[in-house]
Amino acid sequence: MKKRQVNHRLLVLGTALLAASGAAHAQGSAAEGIAKYREMLQDGNPAELFEAKGEDLWKQKRGPKNASLEACDLGKGPGVIKGAFVELPRFFKDTGRVQDLESRIVGCMETLQGFNAAEIIKTPFGRGEMANVTAIATYVATDSKGLRFKLSQQHPQERAMYEAGKRLFYMRGGTHDFSCASCHGEEGKRIRLQDLPVLHKNPGDGVGFAAWPAYRVSNAQMWGMQLRLNDCYRQMRWPEPKFGSDATIALSVYMGVNAAGAQSAVPTIKR
Repeated sequence: MKKRQVNHRLLVLGTALLAASGAAHAQGSAAEGIAKYREMLQDGNPAELFEAKGEDLWKQKRGPKNASLEACDLGKGPGVIKGAFVELPRFFKDTGRVQDLESRIVGCMETLQGFNAAEIIKTPFGRGEMANVTAIATYVATDSKGLRFKLSQQHPQERAMYEAGKRLFYMRGGTHDFSCASCHGEEGKRIRLQDLPVLHKNPGDGVGFAAWPAYRVSNAQMWGMQLRLNDCYRQMRWPEPKFGSDATIALSVYMGVNAAGAQSAVPTIKR
């Protein structure tokens, strides 16, 4: 009788261990499967369509001033886009602000083409001129693919933004008492079987900040960093930030500086 009980217990224990091992293997297999799926899609990445649209919009004469964006200065001189993405956000003397790629593009659309920046900012993501901003950002960013991130910290405002971004990254709040670090502050965290990159250091930030704009397969949309941050705040149950706000710029500076040396992979494919 005792022998039967011992054998039964060993059987139960063995089954539990096999189940745990199977679950761990399933997680690993799912993550590997997602990676392979993205690799397969990369050859025909739909982001290329947004890139092509962005190039047309960059060169096309539009807006009340009937002008193109080819004189837009993204930090490397008027019209120079190669290498600009991997140095943004940065301080711009003409605006007296630290700006990221998307907010700088909106500023150029206003000054060069005559669009109303306030109206663009109020437009929902993926619609109207806001959709055009994302396409233009994809075009600009793609021209820096393979280049390494090297954000400046020379100007006092750039350093202040980094410190502000660091505070925001760890600041907890909202109905769930979440912070950015809740998901992206430790190794080994997952969501829906996908690994969450650690964004306060490399190499994790090299697959986080360095990977946007990206094409989202789940909703067939192109997302820039502004929308990525907006959605993160939504999921944390915080108030959604305003497009181009100091908070989103500060977080981008923090992550961008932490991504120093990482190669830009834009445009990428995400879930």
